[in-house]
Amino acid sequence: MSEQIKFVVEQLNKDPFKKNFNLITFDSLEPLQLLQVLNEVLAEIDPKHNIDIREEAPDQTAKRMFSLLGILKYKPPGNVSDLNAFRPGLVTGSKSIIHPILHWLLQRTNDLKKRAYLARFLVKVEIPADFLQDDVVSDTYHQYEELVEGFKTLHKECEQLKNSGFSTAEIRRDINAMEEEKDQLIKRVERLKKRVDTVSNHQRMLEMARQLRVEKEREESLMQQKQEQKNQLFHAEQRLQRAQQQLKDLRQASADAKPESLMKRLDEEIKFNTYMVSDKLPKELESKKKTVHFLQKVVVEPAMGQSDLSELEAKIQEINTQINQLIEKKMMRNDPMDDKLFLFRQQASIISRKKEAKAEELQECREELLSMEKELAQKSSQARDFDGTEVLKGDEFKRYVSKLRSKSTVYKKKRQELTELRAEYGVLQRTEEILKQRHEAIQQQLQAIEAKHGITGFSDTQEELERVSALKSELDEVKGRTLDEMSEMIKRLNTLIAEKKSALAPVIKELRPLRQKCQELTQEYDEKKALYDSCAAGLESNRSKLEQEVQGLREECGQEETRYHYTNCLRRITERQIQRAADEMKLYVSADPQERRKAVREQYNRNILEQENLGKVGTLLDTDYSGGEKAGREVGDKFFLAFHHSNVMDVYVKCKLCCVWGLFVCNVWLQKRHFVWTSRGPNDN
Repeated sequence: MSEQIKFVVEQLNKDPFKKNFNLITFDSLEPLQLLQVLNEVLAEIDPKHNIDIREEAPDQTAKRMFSLLGILKYKPPGNVSDLNAFRPGLVTGSKSIIHPILHWLLQRTNDLKKRAYLARFLVKVEIPADFLQDDVVSDTYHQYEELVEGFKTLHKECEQLKNSGFSTAEIRRDINAMEEEKDQLIKRVERLKKRVDTVSNHQRMLEMARQLRVEKEREESLMQQKQEQKNQLFHAEQRLQRAQQQLKDLRQASADAKPESLMKRLDEEIKFNTYMVSDKLPKELESKKKTVHFLQKVVVEPAMGQSDLSELEAKIQEINTQINQLIEKKMMRNDPMDDKLFLFRQQASIISRKKEAKAEELQECREELLSMEKELAQKSSQARDFDGTEVLKGDEFKRYVSKLRSKSTVYKKKRQELTELRAEYGVLQRTEEILKQRHEAIQQQLQAIEAKHGITGFSDTQEELERVSALKSELDEVKGRTLDEMSEMIKRLNTLIAEKKSALAPVIKELRPLRQKCQELTQEYDEKKALYDSCAAGLESNRSKLEQEVQGLREECGQEETRYHYTNCLRRITERQIQRAADEMKLYVSADPQERRKAVREQYNRNILEQENLGKVGTLLDTDYSGGEKAGREVGDKFFLAFHHSNVMDVYVKCKLCCVWGLFVCNVWLQKRHFVWTSRGPNDN
């Protein structure tokens, strides 16, 4: 506990609290001061709680602190886990309650600030279900929930960006790199412009390129619109198919529907609903009410000990014995009329139980049907979202099954052909192995014959020579084709170069005077640009001066408006104070005593008189009485005579008698005297 208090004192002495506490001064704080310290810590976490608790009612302070601690998910430690002790301890400023709260808050201030900030937007407003029946309220609440979800996503993205590792230095480096890249691109564009300027009709070519780009963008937008139209057409066809299917189902349902069958079905539904409304649901409601009544009685009763439980068990055993005796007496009487009625009662109870069971089963089946329909609709929507196709029903599903059967027959045929081809492949593979073995045997025989005649390797050499000659002939053909292609390409290039030179010759002649003209225009452009820059700088300086003057005048106007509103508020406050003083003077001068009692002076006089009476009673309460019955009567008489207008139970609670018997006599005597006073004496309070 001492380490906990040390930590709290250290944190309170730091920013932003700066309390300059030590262990002694902190431990000697009054309950109200300790509550104020707790309130300041809570205000640091949530600025909404920056309130002076001396100007706030105690119940409002407790409610506000409880709500914030609940939002922050504070759990009392094991020694104060009982909420019945925690709540009054917090209200009265108990050290054993507030010190752990301060330790817990100061340990995780930053996390709790974040949680309090999020709670302002994420703690949903509870609206009763009756109000949600209104369409406007329901729509507004749905919009509120959507905004909450949007805030969650935005906050997650913000946290991810904060934790992504980007710093200002990196952003500046990126900006510098992008600026350098921009300069390079500008230089490259200028070089390309200079290169393009040498080409004739470059403006027309640029215009054509721009038109081509615009047409391509238009083509992309048209393609996108076409795709959107296709999607809309597809969805419209799906809606049409669903509507046709619903129309088909309704027609099938109406084809079999006759007036007699419809009336019969409606009669059954009416009987079932009347049984549910008149018999089953009232019984269930009554049973629920009884259960709630019993639970309320259990909640109201105080906590039971082992002796109370043993008493209840004894009562239960006694009641069980009485019930058994009554049953035995009833069996001994054995009235024949009762026996006859017993069979009918038994049959009626069996039928009623069966009826209730069937009604419950029907209700469960209806609920299951509704849930299955909802699940079917959800699955169909998921299927549509997944592949864009509608779930098949009825005849369409049959057609789909028949198509699958035809495909399965084709699949079986193809599978049979595949097995035949695999078998044939196995036979061919085996034939190849046999032929390889025969070839190896023949090769061995040929090598033996070559060795016998002294020409070993003759067949291999001959095969190698044939293979090399074939490769040489192929390479010669490839070289010939390559040379022909290269010669043809050179001819084409020479012709193209000659054509380009002949085409560019007049353009080059026209370009020479244009270059000279371009230099002259460039020089003139530079001179005009310098003049423009100087004029623009002068205008910019004049504009900045005018903006500063306008800003100063606006600030002066705002100050004058603020001063006007402040003076107007002071005038209203003064008028209100004068009005209050006039009202107080009227009440004080009034001849009616009831009106005079409403005056502030009379109220303060009454409060002073009550406080003086309380002081007198306090002197009586501090007296140590150790006597018996006589001391109790004397204390009761003094209490009654000194403070007969006060509540007797308040006086009794403040009593400090040492003798138990004297306490009992004092209580009885005070109640007796209070009864006599209220029945016979004046009843002015």
